[in-house]
Amino acid sequence: MLDIAEELNRWVEQGRDFAVATVVAVGGSAPRQPGAALAVDSEGTAIGSVSGGCVEGAVYELCRQALEDGETVRERFGYSDDDAFAVGLTCGGIIDILITPVPVGSPAREVLAAALAAASRGEAAAVARIAEGPAELLGRAVLVRGEGGFEGGFGGHPELDRTIAEEARAMLDAGRTGVLEIGADGRLCGEPLKVLVESSVPPPRMIVFGAIDFASALVRIGKFLGYHVTLCDARPVFATKNRFPEADEIVVEWPHRYLEAQSSAGVVDGRTVLCVLTHDAKFDVPLLELALKLPVAYVGAMGSRRTHEDRNKRLRDVGVTELELARLRSPIGLDLGARSPEETALSIAAEIVANRRGGSGAALTGAHIPIHPDTSKTVIGRIGSVA
Repeated sequence: MLDIAEELNRWVEQGRDFAVATVVAVGGSAPRQPGAALAVDSEGTAIGSVSGGCVEGAVYELCRQALEDGETVRERFGYSDDDAFAVGLTCGGIIDILITPVPVGSPAREVLAAALAAASRGEAAAVARIAEGPAELLGRAVLVRGEGGFEGGFGGHPELDRTIAEEARAMLDAGRTGVLEIGADGRLCGEPLKVLVESSVPPPRMIVFGAIDFASALVRIGKFLGYHVTLCDARPVFATKNRFPEADEIVVEWPHRYLEAQSSAGVVDGRTVLCVLTHDAKFDVPLLELALKLPVAYVGAMGSRRTHEDRNKRLRDVGVTELELARLRSPIGLDLGARSPEETALSIAAEIVANRRGGSGAALTGAHIPIHPDTSKTVIGRIGSVA
């Protein structure tokens, strides 16, 4: 649901009644992961997607029905062997959808509206909703904010409220969306619950070092992938807004000094990607010496294989270890046969995505690997313990 927060927040501000359908569980080759959502307002306007097109029509009708009867329901969709044209996922996957009516004045409206407002402002927030359990709890929600505290509740179960809020906070801190399974406890609700936790965090950072033509293309594709993109170069004549209009920030500074300041300020984290396109030892070596010691998601450096070998020797000479060097993706990018700046940027972006999602970078044609691996589920066997 938070993936369409800006549009839904506008609906809230306009006072529209709507229902939202959210993916809460997946199996097999499902096209969308938990948290993906489709919403329908009382006029029949629809936004978002839960399946990439496979079951949108059926889910649309379920949202219209939920607006009429006010009932929160959970539905499962899968492939139909008997009739390939029946409602189902022709890709062979299974998805469970939670359909929640959110009319003005409904119990869920206040909490969900606060979550949508926070997410649309780019604030850290997580919303936890009962996706499977007693009918009276289905769809109830708790909002956990980044600065602390939580809002909402599950209808007279304060211990359950606190437990789920604590688990949701842990997932928010990691920037994760997924499903929690809370073990049965008679003091809480009497039967097991499945809870969908959706986290909304500020966009991850991409820092591109080197104000060259390849960097201009990489800045554009970084923005397309949802990164907050910074372009850094020590040369003011090249690092300009005219040359990099899509960049969120342009910094004129020696690259290693800028990265050191960002690290000290705590804004470089495990989601940050660093792309070193300076292609000059006086910039590369001090920058990579620092970058390879930071807990970032990705460090890549441009250059030929000869440049790579020379750069590695220089890095060893200043004390960079073999373990640290093993983190360096150089020459940067996947082998796509790229030639132009745009093609090269695509090869770099492909490597970043593969690294982020655990992909192999191999062609899917003829490969016996899952297209949509299931990495969404977190299981908590007993309250407070990870199974």
